[in-house]
Parts: sequence; structure tokens; C-alpha cells
Amino acid sequence: MRLRKVKNIEEKIKQFAGIIVFEPQLIKGKWKEEFTNNNPIYLEIGTGKGNFIVQHALKNPDINFIGCEVSNSVIYKAAIKGQKIANLRLINIDASLLKDVFVGEEIAQIYLNFSDPWPKARHEKRRLTSSIFLELYKNILVKQGIIELKSDNQHFFEYSVLKFNEQKWDFLEINLDLHKEVTTEIITTEYEEKFKEIGKTIYYIKVRIN
Repeated sequence: MRLRKVKNIEEKIKQFAGIIVFEPQLIKGKWKEEFTNNNPIYLEIGTGKGNFIVQHALKNPDINFIGCEVSNSVIYKAAIKGQKIANLRLINIDASLLKDVFVGEEIAQIYLNFSDPWPKARHEKRRLTSSIFLELYKNILVKQGIIELKSDNQHFFEYSVLKFNEQKWDFLEINLDLHKEVTTEIITTEYEEKFKEIGKTIYYIKVRIN
């Protein structure tokens, strides 16, 4: 389900300078100035082709959204969808560099949607819910900041629950079959739509900094 690299992508993404922030490190501590308002900022790590964050931005004009995606070919697709949305920006960086892009208490909420589970033990530090990343999130989230996580991988989900518990995050909600048990509207990612079609279980957790 990986997207093929877009031909001449380096040139093509330049036309989206309005929505893609190409040097986000220069905006560190100034994101409210970038959006020209004081609305809370929500961050999605692993934006993919943008369906989730674009729909959230359209439905929530009083919240600013930033999508983080490491693949320039993928973020190009997200930029096409979201190019005219005023409360949306995209950054083309690895999540490990977020500390260089945001100051303390600059982000109100983080979304982790279908993150790479990195199943091998030697790759644990790359998991987006490893202790390393949870500490990073604490450094950029507001007091009582929120993380929402969705995954189709049971082992990654269980690992994440354990890590949140170890670091004493408050558990607000846990759902072991999101689309079966929740009847209200759920904004989905591209992966999630495909998983729904084949009846795959989606795990969900919502936590808050204690």
C-alpha cells in the first residue's frame, strides 16, 4: 500500500509553498503567527495522503492543523487535497526532528494514525510510542495535552498501552474495535478505509498528560 515515488517530485512540490512549510525550523515558537490567530494547534504525525487531517481542518475551522509526513511524494498528494484550507499546514520532516520545530506547549493535541509498528526489538526506538518519542511529545504538548492513537496492529497497540502506562499518562478512552463499537461519525485515513472494507479490527486509545 506504499505510494510510488512521484516523478520530478522536488520541482512539483514547490508550487505548494503556501501549505507546505519547507523550513519549519524557522517557525519554531511562531506557529500562531504563521496561522495569524491564537487557535489551538493539532498535529498529525504520519499524515499520508491527507484524508484525515484535511477532513478535520474543514470540519474544525477554529483549530489549526499541522500534518507531518516524511515522504515528499506522499505529502505532495496531501498538499493537493488541502491547498486552499487556511487552517492547515504540512511539514516534510521525520518525526524525530519535531523538537526542532516546536517549543514547549505549542501543540494541544497529537494524532498517531496507523504508525509503522517496527516489530523487531532492535527497532523499538523508532516506534512512535517508544519512551524516546513520548518524552518528545511531553516537551511540545500543552499541559494536559492529548494524544489519540489508531492502529490495526494489536502488538503495537498493546505496546503503546504499556508505554503510556509506564509514563503515567491518563487513559481517557480505549476501544478494541473502533468501527464496530462507535456509532458516531469517525474521520478516517486512507488506510483505515481499506481496513474497514475487509473488516479488519481497528484499535483506538486516547490519553492525556498527567
